[in-house]
Amino acid sequence: MEELNQSVEMIGLTSMEAYYWWCIAFMILIHAGFMSYEVGVSRVKNVLASAMKNLMTLAVVIPSFYIVGWWIYNAFPDGFIPRTDELAMAALPWSANMGPNIADHESGIFWGAFALFAATTASILSGSVIERIRMSAFVILAALLGSVVWILAGAWGWHGEGWFLTQFGYHDVGAAGVVHAIAGFFALGVLMNLGPRLGKYAAKGKPLKLSPHNLPASMLGLMLIFVGFFGFLGGCIIVISGENWITIYGTPTNLSAFAFNALMGLSGGIIGSYIATKGEPFWVASGGLAGVISVASGLDLFHPMLAFVIAVIGGFIAPYIGSFLERKNIDDAVGAVSVHGFVGIWSILATGIFASGYPNLNGPDISLAGQAICAVVVMALGFIPGYGVSYMMKKMNMLRIPYEAERMGLDLTEVPAVAYPEGIPSTPEKEDFVSKSSSDKIG
Repeated sequence: MEELNQSVEMIGLTSMEAYYWWCIAFMILIHAGFMSYEVGVSRVKNVLASAMKNLMTLAVVIPSFYIVGWWIYNAFPDGFIPRTDELAMAALPWSANMGPNIADHESGIFWGAFALFAATTASILSGSVIERIRMSAFVILAALLGSVVWILAGAWGWHGEGWFLTQFGYHDVGAAGVVHAIAGFFALGVLMNLGPRLGKYAAKGKPLKLSPHNLPASMLGLMLIFVGFFGFLGGCIIVISGENWITIYGTPTNLSAFAFNALMGLSGGIIGSYIATKGEPFWVASGGLAGVISVASGLDLFHPMLAFVIAVIGGFIAPYIGSFLERKNIDDAVGAVSVHGFVGIWSILATGIFASGYPNLNGPDISLAGQAICAVVVMALGFIPGYGVSYMMKKMNMLRIPYEAERMGLDLTEVPAVAYPEGIPSTPEKEDFVSKSSSDKIG
């Protein structure tokens, strides 16, 4: 009987490992999607530079998350004062748990899933800043966002003992706040210092449309992101062999609940953006992502029809927020601040509105007030470091590529290479809309 119990336990452990292994694999599809998305949105002269940023995101965030990120998650659930308990010490890079260990079936696979969450968070920044940022500046900002800022938010709001939960009853099971909103508001801070792309605004500040060079590639990228999101959301569940699976907060759930609401959120977001834009392809495709994010915080709690309505609202408001930011001189090439930042906040608040009173195991019941307070902290935690670090880079002339280099294109000045050597001419800048004074202002 003892041997049977050991065999059953081992099957459970290896099944758990296999489950998260495939979640990690699907999350890499998110990066394939972001790459295709950003390449399509970029103009011909910047295609490879946009693609390279996605590769460098993985290359930089994964090791930096290994060095500091996993420790931050385990050491800082109480705020800014780190814990020194066994769990925190085991997450340090020199710990025996942070390497091959046949007795440990959990550390590596959980670290791997979180590392991909970190890289996904940094990739949200990648699209918003295309066609003008220095590669060196981007990788520094990506490492800061992916391996420090988001995971600190995760320790506070996506941890069974995080102070968001224990003090305010915070509920964000699909990480709409601690991943998406954090990244969106970090990107907003960076964009305020980075400035718009050349040719984006007329002399009097009127925004002009910089058309994607390959819109179908962008739409395909979003479809790949949708596929990858099922790995992302699957990784938000804690698998327990032989028992009910649980959320990060210890409350019971299962993949069935996630399937209902993720799919209803996807369709609702597409419909909402379709209505808002009368079928504009870029925003309709982006609306699907906005819909999934809209329902992510309460993914385990909503009735599917309620999730659909919440997603329709998220998909509907995303283009309007994007248009408002554009009029305020925020040139967000892919709408990341709107779709991830503001819709992520809508998701947090929607859970407070529609799931208020739902009990938690390690904190007060879910409430709109608690969700709103944590949403404000999330916005500040994302925006302040994004703005502060990019501001210092701007003052040191490290943030943006030079004016002439931007006119020539990043593929020649940052990579250097040519994406289409046998065809597709580069998009010229419109001299009528770009004055030297404006380039000095944003350079």
